[in-house]
Amino acid sequence: MTITVTPPAEEPALRAEPDPAAGTPRRRRRPHPARLPYLLLLPALLLELLVHLVPMLIGAVMSFKELTQFHIAHWTDAPWAGPDNYAVSVDFHAPVGAALLRSFATTCVFTLSSVALCWLLGTAAALFLQESFRGRGLLRTLFLVPYALPVYAAVITWAFMFQRDNGLVNHVLHDQLGIGATAPFWLIGDNGFWALLAVSVWRGWPFAFLIVMAGLQNVPRDLYEAAALDGAGTWRQIRHVTLPALRPVNQVLVLVLFLWTFNDFNTPFVLFGKAAPESADLISLHIYQSSFQTWNFGTGSAMSVLLLLFLLLVTGAYLLLTTRGRKPADA
Repeated sequence: MTITVTPPAEEPALRAEPDPAAGTPRRRRRPHPARLPYLLLLPALLLELLVHLVPMLIGAVMSFKELTQFHIAHWTDAPWAGPDNYAVSVDFHAPVGAALLRSFATTCVFTLSSVALCWLLGTAAALFLQESFRGRGLLRTLFLVPYALPVYAAVITWAFMFQRDNGLVNHVLHDQLGIGATAPFWLIGDNGFWALLAVSVWRGWPFAFLIVMAGLQNVPRDLYEAAALDGAGTWRQIRHVTLPALRPVNQVLVLVLFLWTFNDFNTPFVLFGKAAPESADLISLHIYQSSFQTWNFGTGSAMSVLLLLFLLLVTGAYLLLTTRGRKPADA
């Protein structure tokens, strides 16, 4: 005969009665799972508010004030100028507006040239290093050196290289290769534009190379094999397989390069100092000179606000054009 022994049921754990003398114990409330992402983003939002948004709002307020060196110590007490600073900035028949328009045109030409060359060199280098060969890792490291160097160290080195009498550029081009009757001045006159463009491309193309190289990792190799079986050569594969697959990556890359280059202040300031030649008078440096050399901070702030509005307009139009016609799965 089998005897089944049923274990006694476990008694529920007794709850400890709160001691009136010790006070009621408080439980730590955990954040709701839906609120956790917002709590994690809160430190970054606070830093963004303090570093970017608050100075941006202060600059917008300063653009409506007659803020000069006489009121800089107590800028909140400066006289209210209204839209006069904006009227002076966009009056292209007056010296201030004409100089701003010329600087804006120079910046547009410089930015388009730099972005195009950076994208072209970065894409070519990424395609070249797609195939496996000996020394590929070393070349990848060397290509990223300009992007890893601090901007001041890199640009100061280029400033020494562009010196007329003892610079490396003239030593190679004029002394070694015999190009030109005399050694040119690279940091003054019309050559300043080309010197600035060379430094900007040298600093920017490794970033394009890094982004495109990362995007190429997501292109299936089956597409290249199918294209090769259909008789497509290297250039047709790049045109019909690689570039369409890299379209989302290139859209973001071109926008980031455009914004970085258009707002670049460090490169022309370190390369030329406070007084850049007219051919390399970028708008960021022009606004700096209008604010800190003439001590007219109200007009300089108005120019900065106009630049911000222009970049917002260009960014919105670019995103609208690039996302139009995209499939919902790609959006």
